[in-house]
Amino acid sequence: MTWTVAPEPFDSPIAVALWRAYYTEVSDRWYLLHEGRPTDPGELDREVATHSGAELAPPGGRLLVARHKGEPAGSAGVRLLDATTAELTRVFLYERMRGRGGAALLVAAAEDAARVLGARHLVLDTRADLVEARALYARLGYTETGPHNDDKYAEHWFRKTLRSSDGLG
Repeated sequence: MTWTVAPEPFDSPIAVALWRAYYTEVSDRWYLLHEGRPTDPGELDREVATHSGAELAPPGGRLLVARHKGEPAGSAGVRLLDATTAELTRVFLYERMRGRGGAALLVAAAEDAARVLGARHLVLDTRADLVEARALYARLGYTETGPHNDDKYAEHWFRKTLRSSDGLG
């Protein structure tokens, strides 16, 4: 198999590099759209350091890293919000890895991780300009809902009821 997905410590060098690439891409897209400039490097460094991903560590969360032919390709995280609901976050693939089926595989692995944490529902938020993400979530059975948080950058919220691993749920 060319793709693998496995848990990764949120603070490993691979996880940190993926977080920085993810944040750079989504931040630059926002600033270019709204202010006509890329993210200020100092702001980027502050935000990456401020949002370490510690909430994605066990026991209440998981960070997953996808590899394509052994090469780190992307990540996804889940964290429990309450006893039955987890949040899907940091879904990202390096641009050179897109279009190879990795995103759906990564989200499916995140759904499995959420089930292991005890979640029966998975929620997420995204922005209007991240049209690829919104299309992916809709294709994977996520339904657009009302807000579940007050994140100032969130413009679209999605939810999916997770079926049990035995298909009964």
